[in-house]
Amino acid sequence: MIGTTTWVISDGYVPPGSSGDDPALASHESACMLNTNAEPATVELTVYFADREPAGPHLLTIPGRRIWHQRLDELVPAGTDYSVVIQADRPIVVQHTRLDSRQAANALMTTIAFPAG
Repeated sequence: MIGTTTWVISDGYVPPGSSGDDPALASHESACMLNTNAEPATVELTVYFADREPAGPHLLTIPGRRIWHQRLDELVPAGTDYSVVIQADRPIVVQHTRLDSRQAANALMTTIAFPAG
């Protein structure tokens, strides 16, 4: 068994702009989720905000022995502080990545999410 069933990304912030026109380099955040189990993992993402009620749960399925990259900017408006709790019905591993391309010198940040389970 690799991973756990509950993960937390507490430092969420989707940068509100990008310096270029290349869609591949647009500012964004994502959660990369790894399911090493043979069976699919059902995953719920609940997004928390400073100034409003939580959004979700957003549901997805990660096939067995596969990864899934969820773009968090698809769930959160740009320029918004947020946190996300990720709960799965079987152990997974979650990594959080932010690409901030508001300046010409892009910044990429990545870290393992907090394993709360």
